[in-house]
Amino acid sequence: MTTSASVPTESEGAIVDGGTVTDRLVEANGQYAAAFTDPGMDARPVLQVAVVACMDARLDLHAALGLELGDCHTIRNAGGVVTDDVIRSLTISQRALGTRSVVLIHHTGCGLESLTEEFRHDLEMEVGQRPAWAVEAFRDVEQDVRQSMQRVRTSPFLLHTDDVRGFVFDVKSGLLREIDPA
Repeated sequence: MTTSASVPTESEGAIVDGGTVTDRLVEANGQYAAAFTDPGMDARPVLQVAVVACMDARLDLHAALGLELGDCHTIRNAGGVVTDDVIRSLTISQRALGTRSVVLIHHTGCGLESLTEEFRHDLEMEVGQRPAWAVEAFRDVEQDVRQSMQRVRTSPFLLHTDDVRGFVFDVKSGLLREIDPA
């Protein structure tokens, strides 16, 4: 397995009109900024909640949860796994910006279900350096949500660990299914 096999080549990543995806995004930002007005919001989330979720492009968290700009902090990574960096972000979110609740969202059909720690080994063989991070692959999404809830609840850095709830988002139906922490 080559770890870069699924990365598009430059020509595959290009937009048909000759620009790149990044060019398209920058152009879209120009249009957005032209109509932008400062909402006058504070960095503190109105609902005092932080949502930790997978980076999967199929998850439109704001729409799925009925959230508006300014309602929450959103922390995303591969798998929505609670890593040291997620704990860092949650700690800042709680201690400096007033969040009190944590919502964890994993989802069906996650790419981490098809990976193993062998991915790290293959990457090390390809680039000559072992990644310092774990893949955090899993086979059972519900168990991984439970593990993530436990990591949040037992972190000594977090002030508020009494309202930590975990869910699995069904990418086919759009419904959340709550996971019992026990």
